[in-house]
Amino acid sequence: MASRSSVKPQVRPPEYKGCEVPRIFTPPLRELTEETSLGFMMIAFASEVLGITLFPWQRWLLIHAFELHPMWTVSTMGERGSLDPLFRFRKVIVLVARQNGKTVISQVVALFFLYALGISLILGTAQDLDTAEEVWEGCLDLIEENPDLQDLTDKPIKVNGKKTIRLKTGERYKVKAANRKAGRGLSGDLIMLDELREHQSWDAWAAITKTATARAAAMILCLSNAGDMSSVVLRFLRLACHEALGDPDGLVAESKRQALLPTVDDIAEFRELDDDDLEDYEPNPDDLAPEDFEEDLDALGLFEWSSPPGCAVDDREGLAQANPSVGYGITWRVLLADAITEGRDPETEWVFRTEAMCQWPEVGMHGVFPPGKWEATTNDQPRAITSDVTACVTVSGDRSRAWIALCGTRDDGEVQADVVATARGFAWVAGWLTEHRDRIECVTLQERGAGAASELYKALEIDPKFQIPLVPWAGPTLTAWHGQTHDAIRDKKLFHNSHPALDRAAGGATKKLLAGGWVLDLFDARVDGSPLAAVCGAYGCFIRPAIPLPPLPSTPQVIHTKTAPTARPGVGSMISAADVRTIRF
Repeated sequence: MASRSSVKPQVRPPEYKGCEVPRIFTPPLRELTEETSLGFMMIAFASEVLGITLFPWQRWLLIHAFELHPMWTVSTMGERGSLDPLFRFRKVIVLVARQNGKTVISQVVALFFLYALGISLILGTAQDLDTAEEVWEGCLDLIEENPDLQDLTDKPIKVNGKKTIRLKTGERYKVKAANRKAGRGLSGDLIMLDELREHQSWDAWAAITKTATARAAAMILCLSNAGDMSSVVLRFLRLACHEALGDPDGLVAESKRQALLPTVDDIAEFRELDDDDLEDYEPNPDDLAPEDFEEDLDALGLFEWSSPPGCAVDDREGLAQANPSVGYGITWRVLLADAITEGRDPETEWVFRTEAMCQWPEVGMHGVFPPGKWEATTNDQPRAITSDVTACVTVSGDRSRAWIALCGTRDDGEVQADVVATARGFAWVAGWLTEHRDRIECVTLQERGAGAASELYKALEIDPKFQIPLVPWAGPTLTAWHGQTHDAIRDKKLFHNSHPALDRAAGGATKKLLAGGWVLDLFDARVDGSPLAAVCGAYGCFIRPAIPLPPLPSTPQVIHTKTAPTARPGVGSMISAADVRTIRF
């Protein structure tokens, strides 16, 4: 028997830690020292003033994200003129999996800028106001725990929607919801955007980021998890950075980055902002064009902690690359348990990959269509519908916007459906349809249970000036036309031009189950399915079979109606006579 002293103790291997350095990042222009980056001062501020010990990756990020402009050092930055930049980056994009400590980064940065740099305004914002307020409230807690900071601070404003920390010398930290009025009238020195992945259009980005144009030293700090097809702003910025970095994941060659930019019509709508809360500065979008949303890549920084493409859900090295806090604030036990329960389930795999691996579902999530089918039916170049058309009108669940889609045949005989018009509200719809009535054989809307769309149906039905036949979209046809559109896309029997909002809806809209099938959920806050629903209605109306005419009313009435067209071979009548609603006057 071996003696006690001769038995070698079993040494437990060291715990594998999260990666300090991101997998993909914009490299510095020079060696980062206490003279070339303010990150070192931020780390000291966090430790000595706030009592926060940062994780290694958080310290690395602060040092690299707050690199000074090559013109300056810490010793000379006080010599800057009012029009001189301070930081190397104007916009910083940080991508990291959830629950890794982004909130702490925001709090340290906000309080450092407020108390150490003494900048005039910090604007914290997120798509969900509660998220922005969570960071703000954490900052307030840190202030209240520090008597020295308290002595410098006025009584905070805690009213929801107007929460403000104000120093006795006038500096402020405000929070706003990320919408088209966010920051309107404010000129920010530091703008913190949380969960940029939720920006599904450019209007909030335009309103918020333009607040920084009047400040040469301003920075926009964006912290987010990976997005999806609906994340138009974050997708665009990430693709731009990847392109500048040599396309490390092979995304750029297959991407259509320019198609993500706002259109001329989108920009025109930015001018419709209210004049609420105007203070010091009012951005003027009158002269904006899509190219104005392109980024100066020299002033755009990306720091992406993510698992590499093709990585298994339980690969420790891959998980460590997306979760730099694992082994510090996150345990392997919890992370791997989620990988087994969620990551290996086909229904939740891409939820896990997005949230825990910071991966983009370029292929894995496909909305209501099988993978690749929507892209396969997208025209390489815009194609025109040459026949007469059926039209469908839908209205977003929040009543903010109406959509019109048309369906008909091309010169090669293929069926095509496109979103052709959209604008805020729905008062404009009747005029647009009337203007194009020579080509429109009928219009369909959801007759009941669709809020504003159903109201619009009733209004058109009794409007003597509206002379296009109405086809009610109700009952079994609701699910039937959604299902038929799904099958037509799957079988490559329906084609469409690329349209940003339509593509987002195809990739991210959710289903709502009904008896006999499903419809698109128009009240889903994540992705507006209304553009795709309009295509479903237009296509379903186009292919519907002919139905015999109903008996005429026994009481003579003066009516106006349009005769149903002759059925097309293989397609059927585009208007069912039974569904032609006469317009009485």
